This record gives sequence, structure tokens and C-alpha cells, in this order.
Amino acid sequence: MQVQMHPFPTRVFCMLTVALSAATGAAQQFQFPAQFPAQSPAQSEAPVTLVREVVYNEMHDHERHGWWRYWIEKHAPKETLLEEQVETSDGPLTRVKQMNGHPLDVKEQEREEARLQTLLNSPSEQASLKQAYIDDEKRIGRIVALLPEAFLYEDKGGENGLRHLHFRPNPNYPPHSIEARIFHAMSGDLWIDERMKRMAALNGQLMANVDFGYGILGRLYKGGSFELRRTQVSPTDWKTERLEVHINGRAMLFKTIARETSEVRGGFTAVPAEMNLSQGMHLLNETNTATSAGRSMAAVVFVKP
Repeated sequence: MQVQMHPFPTRVFCMLTVALSAATGAAQQFQFPAQFPAQSPAQSEAPVTLVREVVYNEMHDHERHGWWRYWIEKHAPKETLLEEQVETSDGPLTRVKQMNGHPLDVKEQEREEARLQTLLNSPSEQASLKQAYIDDEKRIGRIVALLPEAFLYEDKGGENGLRHLHFRPNPNYPPHSIEARIFHAMSGDLWIDERMKRMAALNGQLMANVDFGYGILGRLYKGGSFELRRTQVSPTDWKTERLEVHINGRAMLFKTIARETSEVRGGFTAVPAEMNLSQGMHLLNETNTATSAGRSMAAVVFVKP
């Protein structure tokens, strides 16, 4: 899939693809128009048809997306980071602004500036960033492409202006990779903006343990889950505003697998398209919006669609 990395958050969703990262490229077998148009909510479609159209629009989002700057608050078991990020043609340029609720001290600021300057001056690091950007796009695409074929859908009707679909594994779908096996083992809920035919939210939960090599090579434990919330920021662009990932298991030799992450994003501001890293750095240096935006984050309240 060619989903552009930021509007359908590749770096965000990439945390899921540590476990959920490959599939069959199923969407290639569908012949759809350039974009499925918006429609009246009264023209409700069969769930799987709607999912196919939404997946197509998400996969072709890169053809018409805007470019954005925003803040990200990341919660991990041992620390909380507030970052400012700007999208560039070479990948996301990110600067840490706060750690554990406090602005960086002088030494931490110097280390952060040195890291960014090294990136700007190192062709090899720039190449690595861009390759990760490309790989993430493809990885996310393969996962999203699974949705129409790998699951069966139950229509739960309208909910807060969205179409609510419950999904469960399609027993006739043969997963062709370890990552596809994990994703296919999940059940959950999908909320769709039916008029725009875009994904508004996605929840999933492992309903049983997933074993590799009969459990000898590894196991992901039942109950692992993720939660994704998106918001419309322009007539054509949707951005992630919340992500929760809670996955636990073990690998060979009893190595623990754990992914406990929570992210909140906001302050979305449009920026010029196709900026390079140097231009993105200049933009980050122009103003200091991330810290002020972060101060208001406690007032943000998230509810399910």
C-alpha cells in the first residue's frame, strides 16, 4: 500500500506493525475509481463494500494529502515526552520539547540540537530516515489491505454520526505471514465516516493466544489490544489524535515481548508541501508552538465515537 506516512500515521501505526506488519496485498485485486466519493448517509452500503471503499481511499490518501505540523505527547511506562513534529518529503522531523512534564534543561537541549544537526549533515542518516519512511508506508498498506478479506463484519448501525461495524476473523481467510496471523486473530470495532468514506476509529483485541512454532518460538498473549482515533483536519485530510497499544508475549528463550504505548496528537497546522529536511528544520526554529500547545493537553477529553 502507498498510504502516506503521516495522514494515515505510519510512525504511529508502525508501533502496531511490530506485531501486525505484513499481508497479501489483497487490495490489488479490486478495480475502483480514483477515489470513492462522499455520499448521503441515507445511502448505506453493505459493510464489506463500505470497508473496501474506505480502504481504497486510505491507500490512495498520499495522492492528495496536505502536509502538517503538530505536537505529540507520548506516554511510556518510564517516561512521558512532548515532541513537535513536521512532515517533510524525507520523513518526519521531530524535536523533543519536554520530558516528564518539564522543559529540557540546557544539556538536554544541546543534545537534541546536536542530534538534529547530525541528521541534517549526514547523508547516510538521511537515507536511513527516508528508507524507513518508504518501508513504513508499504507495511501499513499491507495491513490495511487485509481489512476487506480477513474479517467478517456485523453492522451495528449509526453512532455519533459514524457507521459502527464490529469485525471478527474470517475463518476462510488464509493468513500468509506471522504478522498477518496476529492481525487476523483479532476482533474489534471499526467506525467509519460514511459520507467521506474514511476511517474514524479502529479497536482490536487478541481473542486467544497466538503461538509461533507450536509455542516454542514465541507467543503473544490473549488480551493484547490497540485503539486508534482519528480526526478530520481539512476537507481531504484525516490525522491520528490518539493511539493506545498494549501487547505482551514472549519470544524464544523466554525473552519478554512488551509494547505499552499511549500517544495523543494535536495542534494540527498546515505547512508547505514537499519540504525537505532543511526546510522543515527552519520551520521548527521559527516558532515554539509545541510547548504552549502541550500545556493545554490536560483539557483534552477523548470519548469513543
